[in-house]
Amino acid sequence: MLEELFPNVKVEDMIEATNETLYMTSVSVAGTFILGLLLGLLLYLSGPGGLWDNKLLNWVTASVVNVFRAIPFIILILLLFPFTDFLMGTIRGPGAALPALIIGGAPFYARLVEIALKEVDKGVIEAAKAMGSKYRTIIFKVLLPESMPALISGITVTAIALISYTAVAGVIGAGGLGDFAYFYGFQRRDFDVVAFCTILIVIIVFIFQFIGDFVSRKLDKR
Repeated sequence: MLEELFPNVKVEDMIEATNETLYMTSVSVAGTFILGLLLGLLLYLSGPGGLWDNKLLNWVTASVVNVFRAIPFIILILLLFPFTDFLMGTIRGPGAALPALIIGGAPFYARLVEIALKEVDKGVIEAAKAMGSKYRTIIFKVLLPESMPALISGITVTAIALISYTAVAGVIGAGGLGDFAYFYGFQRRDFDVVAFCTILIVIIVFIFQFIGDFVSRKLDKR
């Protein structure tokens, strides 16, 4: 049945391409979570009424986030070629796509982190301050735990965006399902290969969405 619907699809090649996509997505999600969380915390803490309330720091952080959010991903990849080559030693393959994926995804996630932190009950923060809690305690014992369900929902949304980014990165030789769909499907006019790659990408999206929703519900104390 599979051979009739997708005559040009080779299972071994699809497994390899899927593994490359999963590798790029998983590593970039981890990197985006860490970098985006740091940027989001800076945006929130240095903003008006924040624990650090620093206009200059907030302006610089917001400017960096806004600039990188505004750059289309395909252009960002091209701009980062020298940095990627220096860091990874190559501009091709799944590993070479990681710097662009993380730098492209982190600013997007940073804004979601900022929104999640702003939703934390101010009364809880004020109570922690009244008890003499240090800033580090407030951040790690109050802000992050209270906002964790929203943070997980945010990284889930970002992960799905990163999956689409991996497909774009594949067009310029990063590997994965996007690479396979373009070079071995579209360019050879084997559209069954393109369709099969699309189905696999959709399945990966559903898996990440399911995992994110499950973890978010488990962490939600309401």
